[in-house]
Amino acid sequence: MDGSDNVRGADNQQERLWICGWIAGFVDGEGCFSVPIFRNHKAKLLWQVQPTLVVAQSASSRDVLEELVSVFGCGKVYVNQRHDNHREPLSRYCVGRFADLRDVIVPFFEEHQLRTAKREIFDKFVTVLRLMEERKHLTVSGLIEIAEIAETKNHRKPSEFLRILRDHTPTISCSSR
Repeated sequence: MDGSDNVRGADNQQERLWICGWIAGFVDGEGCFSVPIFRNHKAKLLWQVQPTLVVAQSASSRDVLEELVSVFGCGKVYVNQRHDNHREPLSRYCVGRFADLRDVIVPFFEEHQLRTAKREIFDKFVTVLRLMEERKHLTVSGLIEIAEIAETKNHRKPSEFLRILRDHTPTISCSSR
């Protein structure tokens, strides 16, 4: 099922197209396709990849995030208290379940394409999901490949996983696969 199936309740094709276009534009501006790699002592390699779509808004705009839950039929909205100069909490729509990302989120954004530089980030996100589908994240070489892809997104700071691997195993070249 693709996320646009949930907008079929809209009165007509024009309205469905408008809703899908609005969602694509909203996520293009406010969304983040992230690929964190973090320590997990229960994982076989002690590292876990957790691709996630996050869309953030102030708590007063939580209703638009709840709309995403309704349209996509997956994900949840969470509230985080801020400890900065903002006067209200932050609401975040998060989708982290692999099947939801693969079966709902990716098809939606392949059909309703992002238009900014976020399109390239989305493409890398999809590459990571496909590598995970091939179970590459369960091997050291696959984790390295995923970490290198994640490191190129948004001029991200170097991956802790790659830093640790490079510091402790100098014979492994992370650029070779």
